[in-house]
Amino acid sequence: MEQIQQHTAESIKAKLKRFIIDNYLFGAEPESFSDDGSFLETGIMDSTGILELIEFLEETYGIAVEDTEALPENLDSLNNVCAFVIRKRGNGSQ
Repeated sequence: MEQIQQHTAESIKAKLKRFIIDNYLFGAEPESFSDDGSFLETGIMDSTGILELIEFLEETYGIAVEDTEALPENLDSLNNVCAFVIRKRGNGSQ
């Protein structure tokens, strides 16, 4: 089971990273782009970008992101978003 979860985390992270690179970095991955780096602090996204990210997550993973969940600890880095998606999918929140 742990191996399945790890594979899921890796595939979610890869898909998220591709979305961010394609939509916010115009296909070029900067050296400073790390899994823990803040999207807002590094200038990768602004508040509008976060809203677009939420729309992507809802459409791609079939989850509902509540207003109370639109927080940096859920949505402001690749690792945070990946963990958030796994939590949302794991507890069946829609």
